[in-house]
Amino acid sequence: FHTGEREEKCIIEDIPSETLVVGNYKVQRWDIHTHDFLESAPGLGMFVTVTSPTGEVLLSKLYGPQGTFTFTSYISGEHIICFQSNSTRFAVIAGSKLRIHLDIRVGEHFLDESAIQAKDKVNEVNVRLENLIEQIHHVTREQDYEREREEKFRKTSEETNSNILWWAIVQTLILISVGIWQIKSLRDFFISKKLV
Repeated sequence: FHTGEREEKCIIEDIPSETLVVGNYKVQRWDIHTHDFLESAPGLGMFVTVTSPTGEVLLSKLYGPQGTFTFTSYISGEHIICFQSNSTRFAVIAGSKLRIHLDIRVGEHFLDESAIQAKDKVNEVNVRLENLIEQIHHVTREQDYEREREEKFRKTSEETNSNILWWAIVQTLILISVGIWQIKSLRDFFISKKLV
């Protein structure tokens, strides 16, 4: 995505609880001479801030023009990931555009390759099997999270339908009451004027 040099850009990522998130990014600065984005942006860094759904800051750190950030979600919900350059140029001068390449992997798992190489083939298979089991647990947690969201949505829909039904009943009772009152008022009016 593109952003201004001093502008803050945020993305929202819906993440289950107890999930490791790994993000890789690379920043390119617009060059007015070549009319293209430079492959690297020397001296330019990025502040990366991650906020949980409750507003707690999980990560706030300055990185270079490219880097990797990681954090673990402790509760499920929408996490906000914000990027802002550390440019010290004035806003008038800092009209330069930035291009940010971002890759976010949710539920990433690390394998220690040096430990795997040190062990024999049986142990390597064992470590990979443990990694697969961990990934299965991650998928299970994500399915549980989706079930929670579906259950909340269903409860909200049922409550809305119930409220609509009661509102329709109340409107009908009010309409019937007004109709009866109008008929009674007209009858009393006609009786008082001796038209009936």
